[in-house]
Amino acid sequence: MRNTAKLSTAVLAAGALAFGLTACGSGKDSASSDYSGPLIVAASPTPHAEILNFVEKNLAKKAGLDLQVKEFQDYIVPNTATEDGSVDANYFQNQPYLDDFNNKRGTHIVPVVTVHLEPLGLYSHKVKKVDALKSGATVAVPNDAVNEARALKLLAANGLITLKDGAGNEATPQDITKNPKNLKFKEVEAAQTARSLDDVDAAVVNGNYAISAGIKPAKDALVLESAKNSPYGNFLAVKKGNEKDPRVKKLAKLLTSPEVKKFIEDKYQGSVIPSF
Repeated sequence: MRNTAKLSTAVLAAGALAFGLTACGSGKDSASSDYSGPLIVAASPTPHAEILNFVEKNLAKKAGLDLQVKEFQDYIVPNTATEDGSVDANYFQNQPYLDDFNNKRGTHIVPVVTVHLEPLGLYSHKVKKVDALKSGATVAVPNDAVNEARALKLLAANGLITLKDGAGNEATPQDITKNPKNLKFKEVEAAQTARSLDDVDAAVVNGNYAISAGIKPAKDALVLESAKNSPYGNFLAVKKGNEKDPRVKKLAKLLTSPEVKKFIEDKYQGSVIPSF
């Protein structure tokens, strides 16, 4: 039986975060050394929760791990819930995103083990090839700092734009020095980029949101991010100090097992790539 609770951003926003999450989470202070009870992990629905649910159904019991998965639709609450102890860990993000989040919000989340990469892709409902994008086309990009920069670097790597020297993980459209197609950029929440495809000429979509929308990155992308030497691997993360939680260690080992590698390769067919 799936042990999963789905929490939408809208529902979470409607109530007091601290009370709502403590009621459904572990309620354990992260500094506590009491590691009894289930390990509660916050995750994006696809592919993170799917991978965790595979572990819960097929591997956790034999390893002596009581694993519970809570699904979140956004990229903010999993970290704030991990910080305040409402959940024990999370699995949804990469290092540049986490660095930016910790710096801006004063949180203390740290990675435990990298599991997979979801290549970022450019998609369109209006053209079949990137060269077919017309002058003045509108491209939707994620509006958070790290994913927007990642999207712009994808476009630059494929010759659609040129970024100024030194434009890194905080690059914005203002850092574009050449734009031969005069592309216009529409900044939207990462979770909305796939849904915006009917309203724009193309959109850069994170892999998990593409898969959730029924898009097959390895097949449908006009251009796809390279997995080679990528800093964007997604990892299991905890609040600093909880890395030695024996439950976290068990989950880290299971997430990097041959069984999970085979599950990722078989299920996602190159749209999600194991990083171990």
